[in-house]
Amino acid sequence: MTASIPEYLLFVQHGWADTNGAMARLAQRVAPANTRIIAPNLGWWRTWVRIEPLVRDVEAIAQQTLLQYPQTPVRIIGHSMGGLIWLEVLHRHPDWWSRVESLVLVGSPVSGSDLCRLMDPFAAGLGIAADLGKNRRSMASAIAAHIPTLSIASTIDGGSDGLIMRGATQFDQAHWLEFPDIVHAAQRNATAIDNAIREFWHTSPSLQPFAHPVEDITAVVINHLRNVPGMTDGHTRYFGKANLWTPLTSKINLLIWKNVLQVDHVFLGSTQGDCVYSGFVGWLHRADLYRCLHQIRNDYGSSVGDLG
Repeated sequence: MTASIPEYLLFVQHGWADTNGAMARLAQRVAPANTRIIAPNLGWWRTWVRIEPLVRDVEAIAQQTLLQYPQTPVRIIGHSMGGLIWLEVLHRHPDWWSRVESLVLVGSPVSGSDLCRLMDPFAAGLGIAADLGKNRRSMASAIAAHIPTLSIASTIDGGSDGLIMRGATQFDQAHWLEFPDIVHAAQRNATAIDNAIREFWHTSPSLQPFAHPVEDITAVVINHLRNVPGMTDGHTRYFGKANLWTPLTSKINLLIWKNVLQVDHVFLGSTQGDCVYSGFVGWLHRADLYRCLHQIRNDYGSSVGDLG
């Protein structure tokens, strides 16, 4: 007897320090009937070493499944590092893009984990820290330009889900949602996130991709800052300590701050005291940051003295 052909293939991928149980249960909750769920277990210990062997494993499983069901559309959900693994797989296989109906990243540090960048400040390649600290924003944007993509973040402290910075989940071409009061690990079990995934599957063509909810000049400056080598989205907790570098408009200021380890932080903030963007670079890229800051001040701001 010939096995029935599923209506969808749903790949779900767990992340760092995890196994596939919670993600398989998430898939079972959100998947429509007649969906083939593929939830690879990459091994808890293996997620602490390097990402490349994990990418190869997922790639091989996906390749075998796609050959088995050559006409079945694909949906993908990745949590945390699981989302990064799928970005790497899709980057290697643009020939698969036409089959992927949607890509959902939940709590994935697309522009790099700030914690991992601090663990590997010289980008020396220290195991999984180097892999999770990598900036994949341009890779993700290129994929999202062809595949309907949703990136989901949550916050518990105004800037992060306790592990991943909200800004690290944002990238061009993708749709973006944020939920309050959900810690990183609980994202896999959150009803609100389940509902958001189902809603995205039904409405993604009508949604507008992510855009900064700020003035155009601010979005331009954020892009300049994010293009600085080594720039990592940071927490907003140090915003109140920052010093003015230059006003950008009557409503937005560019500010800087250096912590006790002499790590340079940069912020964009409203004159009402709200932080719009926060990022930092390590010692290796300090000169790159200040070249960018001087250029921003020359192009968009007004001089308030050389703070470099």
